[in-house]
Amino acid sequence: MKFVDYVEIEVTAGNGGHGCVAFHTEKYVPKGGPDGGDGGRGGDIVAVADPNLTTLLDYRYRSRYKAQNGQPGSGNLKTGKSGEVTRLRLPVGTIVTDQQTNQIVVDLDREGAECILAKGGRGGHGNAWFKSPTNQTPRTAQDGRPGESRKLSLELKLLADVGLVGLPNAGKSTILAAVSAARPKIADYPFTTLSPVLGIVRLREFKSCVMADIPGLIEGAAEGRGLGHQFLKHIQRTGLLVYVIDINDTDIKETLRVLKDELDRFDPGLSGRPSQVVITKIDTVSESDLKAISKKLPDDYIYISAVARMGTDKFILEIERKLDRQRA
Repeated sequence: MKFVDYVEIEVTAGNGGHGCVAFHTEKYVPKGGPDGGDGGRGGDIVAVADPNLTTLLDYRYRSRYKAQNGQPGSGNLKTGKSGEVTRLRLPVGTIVTDQQTNQIVVDLDREGAECILAKGGRGGHGNAWFKSPTNQTPRTAQDGRPGESRKLSLELKLLADVGLVGLPNAGKSTILAAVSAARPKIADYPFTTLSPVLGIVRLREFKSCVMADIPGLIEGAAEGRGLGHQFLKHIQRTGLLVYVIDINDTDIKETLRVLKDELDRFDPGLSGRPSQVVITKIDTVSESDLKAISKKLPDDYIYISAVARMGTDKFILEIERKLDRQRA
């Protein structure tokens, strides 16, 4: 399924129903008087956060949404039926912004969150509403009010507990495939991951976390190089950053600096989030080389081979520990 994380739509709530002009006529009731009912309210357009959705693809092909109009009033003081609410189901993590004011309307950051995007118009009053001692037979009624209309942008920022960040071909997808049921594309060429991939990682019984494989960064990504900052925004909602670096990298410390620098260029302070450095592909070097490399690096780095399932248990335990500390 194609991943779509930004679309623009136009929403129009339903118009209110018109009020009714009617007079009560009944045998043996010579002075029945006005009894025109009010019009029904127009339907609202409501955004709902749906955890079963992971993309805005449906809104790419349909950009206009109109709610149902309210029904007009009728005699016997009957109020018209209100228009049905139109619910737009959006992925959790969607930010809705008013294009005209550039103000955020709602941030659907939790499952089941709801917000009225456009309010339906009020129904018009029937002629019974205008009756007075000086006007016993009013022959006027109000028209229904039009519903609100807005142009909105929908931007999806994935909600994940852990985000895998690294250069192309650092081994992020292999890690996600090894510790979860996700099956991202894995190949020996750069940028095999062209959109974020989510996986559920089981930490222990009845305990899990959401891990995201973010497409590879390169130096200059914040200015648009490579895949640009198209997917950097998904890191903004990630609680724990995991910097994934290939053990065959010629300068591991410099690569880590480049990754952190790109994050801060996109969003200052992003690199200061809780993090863990993971050195991958240790099965491709000898044991002596691994010891020599590890001596030059900080003690808290974790060394794994996702392919050979070496060090993955320690990796998961450390992720759990840091998430627990963060939540506490």
